[in-house]
Amino acid sequence: MYTGLKRLLDIALSLLLLVILSPLFAIIALVVRMDSDGPAIFRQIRSGQGGHLFVIYKFRTMMTAAPANIATAQLQHPQRYITPVGRFLRQTSLDELPQLWNVLKGDMSFVGPRPVIPAETYLVQLRHRLGADTVRPGITGLAQIRGRDDLPPRIKAHYDAEYAQNCTFLLDSYIFFSTLRYVLRREGIHEGSADLYQKP
Repeated sequence: MYTGLKRLLDIALSLLLLVILSPLFAIIALVVRMDSDGPAIFRQIRSGQGGHLFVIYKFRTMMTAAPANIATAQLQHPQRYITPVGRFLRQTSLDELPQLWNVLKGDMSFVGPRPVIPAETYLVQLRHRLGADTVRPGITGLAQIRGRDDLPPRIKAHYDAEYAQNCTFLLDSYIFFSTLRYVLRREGIHEGSADLYQKP
């Protein structure tokens, strides 16, 4: 069954990347600390498989005064909180690298629905109703290569459910390599899409 193979691939690849990228981790952490006051690593509670809550790890991209436990898309003026270095990290998705630790731990997978904060109740509930939370959340997912921040919650949830119902090695490979293209082109990235977030 692919679920077992998928977990083995997650463990092997996340462990390999954590070792290879450790110098980059150290450099980014140092630059984040030099850029603004606060820790290099940002921790936040997210909703995972089956509604299980876990702590996600990211490089900090916002000032410590930024509102906690709220999605960036819900902020009216997020730019006032995002640090100069944080802006670059978000645009290049380098802020997501610490999630390799989440993958190794088993909280996440490389590919799956992006984990959201519990306060995003509409999206959390819709995902549960559609069965999208039956798989581990991922660093990237189907919604991320079909619009990312351009998508309203309802469409994201349906893409997440589509992935959960059709999870295969070929689909994971397609999403993984498509994500690299999206990251390089910096497509579908918007900060503070509050109006879009409210769309059903």
